[in-house]
Amino acid sequence: MNKKTILFTGFMLFSLFFGAGNLIFPPFVGYESGDAFVPAITGFTITAVLLPLMAVVATTLSKDGLLSITGRVGPIFGVVFAVILYMSIGPFFAIPRAANIGYEFGWAPIIGANGLQLFIFSILFFAVTYIVSVRPQKIVDIVGKWLTPALLITLALLFIQAVRNFTYEPAPVAEAYQSAPFLKGFIEGYFTLDAIAALAFGIVVVETLKMAGVTERKDLVRGTSSAGVIAAIGLTLVYLAIGWIGRVMPFEEEPANGSDLLVSASMQLFGTAGHYLFGIIVLLACLTTVIGLITACSQFFTRLYPRVSYNVYVIIFIAIGFFFTNFGLDVLLSVALPLLVFIYPAAIMLIMLALLQPAIGYSRSMYRWSVSVAVLFGIYDALGALEVSVDFINPLISWIPLFNHGLAWITPAVIAAIIGYMFDRAQNNVSKEVI
Repeated sequence: MNKKTILFTGFMLFSLFFGAGNLIFPPFVGYESGDAFVPAITGFTITAVLLPLMAVVATTLSKDGLLSITGRVGPIFGVVFAVILYMSIGPFFAIPRAANIGYEFGWAPIIGANGLQLFIFSILFFAVTYIVSVRPQKIVDIVGKWLTPALLITLALLFIQAVRNFTYEPAPVAEAYQSAPFLKGFIEGYFTLDAIAALAFGIVVVETLKMAGVTERKDLVRGTSSAGVIAAIGLTLVYLAIGWIGRVMPFEEEPANGSDLLVSASMQLFGTAGHYLFGIIVLLACLTTVIGLITACSQFFTRLYPRVSYNVYVIIFIAIGFFFTNFGLDVLLSVALPLLVFIYPAAIMLIMLALLQPAIGYSRSMYRWSVSVAVLFGIYDALGALEVSVDFINPLISWIPLFNHGLAWITPAVIAAIIGYMFDRAQNNVSKEVI
């Protein structure tokens, strides 16, 4: 297996992951955590780096990627959940979110902001996306060899200048990070969407390696894992760097969010040119992520319903993404949160069980019971995000560990998995076969 191919595939995977949320959340974690920066950024890194790496490996270990993993719960659930996941991290939310952030922070400050400008930007942005996405065999050459190094160079310029100009001094800890900074950072890592996106990106990495001539299953697993490690190292270094900028940067007034913080940092460090530097960073980050999501969604649906060609799926998803992009970022965010909190618990359980399966075997009850519990908690969290009153349920579950941190689903889901596995074990229904 060609080491250069693995390296550039790892670069490609890094760029696919490193999108809008990855740029915005770490510096704000650094700013708000203050002297609790180390535990906060550690928690953030677990859900924003380690969990996505585990998801990429999990999809590779399964015969048919995400469909195999979700199908272990049941065939209908498998298809429905996989479609919901792909459409959520694809054209219905993550793609238009990335395009909107590219517009608001990369285009609008320089060119101007209004409905017509958003429309023009969307045409140009998705035209470039189409040109790259319609040729998946070239994605490593374009993204891994060119766009990723350009993104890393611009981020490195920002960090080096920050090291030269900012000093690490004591800083207050925001209220949200005072009681449990690690858990708060852990939850913030959710919102990068990378754990969910990784379930989709696994197919892109596998197909990329196949196009490079890697065909043996063990080589695909090793190659995907190696590319995942390269991407994970890159993400960790970048999160530490821009998180550190948020931690040490002096402020004249409080920033509203992570993007506001990085704009201010760019201006302080580079003057007027900082606008252009930050614009380049944002546009590159958003563009590479959208290319990856369009490619992943198109490859998935080509497998699911091959009567429609890959190129047609690319056009369909670009058209949907273009349509929702022009609704604006605020509308997208208000709709997306309930969907994300519904998906995450089940997605995380599926990742963990898929990684355990080669060691302990396949237990359908383990999958069904634990994922069912995770889905129920996901529905509860989604109703809360929709501001539907669920107060009558609170007394029944408020005693569960991590309830106050929004992670009450973990303990019941794990217990359900253990009981389900023991039940199947007692019935001799645990299979060692990889499915």
